[in-house]
Amino acid sequence: MEIKWWHEKVAYQIYPKSFYDSNGDGIGDIPGIIEKLDYLKALGVDIVWISPCYPSPFADQGYDISDYYNINPVFGTLEDMDRLLAEAKKRDMYILLDLVVNHCSDEHEWFQKACEDPDGKYGNFFYITDKKEGELPCNWRSYFGGPVWETLPGHPDKQYLHVFHRKQPDLNWENPEVREEIYKNINWWLDRGVSGFRIDAIINIKKKFPFADYPVDRPDGLSSIQNMLKEATGIGEFLSEMQARTFGPHNAFSVGEVFDEKDEELPDFIGDGGYFSSMFDFSTTIFGGSPNGWYDRKIITPDDYKECCFHSQQRVGDIGYLSNIIENHDEPRGVSHYIPDGDLSLHSKKLLATMYFMLRGLPFIYQGQEIGMENLHFQSIDQVDDISTIDEYHVAKNAGLNEKEALSCISRYSRDNARTPVQWNDSANAGFTSGNPWLPLNPNYKEINVASQENDPDSLLSFYKELIALRKNPEYKETIVYGELIPYLEEQHNLMSYYRKGDKTLLVLGNFQKEPQTVKLPSACRKVLLNNYPELNISDDSVILDNYQAVVIEL
Repeated sequence: MEIKWWHEKVAYQIYPKSFYDSNGDGIGDIPGIIEKLDYLKALGVDIVWISPCYPSPFADQGYDISDYYNINPVFGTLEDMDRLLAEAKKRDMYILLDLVVNHCSDEHEWFQKACEDPDGKYGNFFYITDKKEGELPCNWRSYFGGPVWETLPGHPDKQYLHVFHRKQPDLNWENPEVREEIYKNINWWLDRGVSGFRIDAIINIKKKFPFADYPVDRPDGLSSIQNMLKEATGIGEFLSEMQARTFGPHNAFSVGEVFDEKDEELPDFIGDGGYFSSMFDFSTTIFGGSPNGWYDRKIITPDDYKECCFHSQQRVGDIGYLSNIIENHDEPRGVSHYIPDGDLSLHSKKLLATMYFMLRGLPFIYQGQEIGMENLHFQSIDQVDDISTIDEYHVAKNAGLNEKEALSCISRYSRDNARTPVQWNDSANAGFTSGNPWLPLNPNYKEINVASQENDPDSLLSFYKELIALRKNPEYKETIVYGELIPYLEEQHNLMSYYRKGDKTLLVLGNFQKEPQTVKLPSACRKVLLNNYPELNISDDSVILDNYQAVVIEL
């Protein structure tokens, strides 16, 4: 594997609407991000990924872009973005933007022109077909529920394809003119000073033709879009072309949101000269999913979590570099998702941080994760903003769940859990805004906030700083960044343990339960590098781990 500039870095994701509001309108903004750059630098962050901040009607919270060359006025201006890039550069930090090119907004100029003349140039920028009464071209279900086909505005005899929201028409990647426009935009931002991109929903750009039905898998008479994607082939031609025309010449960092890739495709995706620099490991986030919906999803256990992580690490090996997460803007809060019900504590939060952060790969921290922000428990569907959550609520109700059960289900998995404003202090609105926040705050901000943790050496925030400092420590950096990951005592229940082997040999141990357990050591401990407890009960041949105790030791 070729050594790259970004391998030893630490990344942080910002959801701009909820990060920090500088002007009191209740919505986070780019000037707010600039104000907090020193906070991120003090944490140890090098790379900052900002979720979409382009003009958008917010049908899917910015993932429906109406202008790829500008900044949404609620977030600021292009000049603000240029200032952010300059301020980041002063601090030796790198800015990534979100690349959303499977679809655009129906308010984008391209789609507006397609509606004016479906048979003209811009009609071919999308998938537009003739409409037959009572008949769809295929029975695919969109990610947000309902069929992927919608009547084309102004043309009752035509319809267009959208695999996400109806206001997110899919771009026709089969059209070379579409690809040229996308590459032009990518290079425009890279030339402006952006260091790379996170690539959204990219697997969806390749469809299986001709359009055809798949087996119905829900009472709505539709079929999961995944059934089509499993049969779609040839995406590599698009992705390799994009890499060669954009990321490669700029030595830019790219991280793909990739699902359902086959083992044999990994070198193509993230190997030397691959489509992307890295791709996220979603093995733990998709575990337990059901075609029936969230209500039927299996809750992940500590042993499940361990097996997912180890499987991903072993299948990738030295082919390339994964990007590791416990949460992002599309997932519930990691501490609420992976720590068993009733076990949330400072110790268990530190354990989860240790287990994922010490994996081989690039660690991504999502805003608020470093202080242990938790899920929000909805009391009413009226509290929900996210379109995906609203759809899953109705899916659960249609399956026979009562309102309380449906609310409990969406409270566990909703994307809004990660989108509540960052809790900066215990003042009004958690110090996020002087105005009215666009999304309700989690009431626990009085206890969980940055200000209460910044000067507390025992806080989760301080612990994340320790993790980052260890990753960057010259004595251990080579081992942590590039060392092999080898599972240890994989069968021991509720124990997650693994070696990191390079020029040093480190052992990462985590007791994923309240009850203490004894762990046999393979050799004597030379040094304790990290511990989420003040002390460690250790002898020459074993260690007794306390309630959710996690340690990193040098053997």
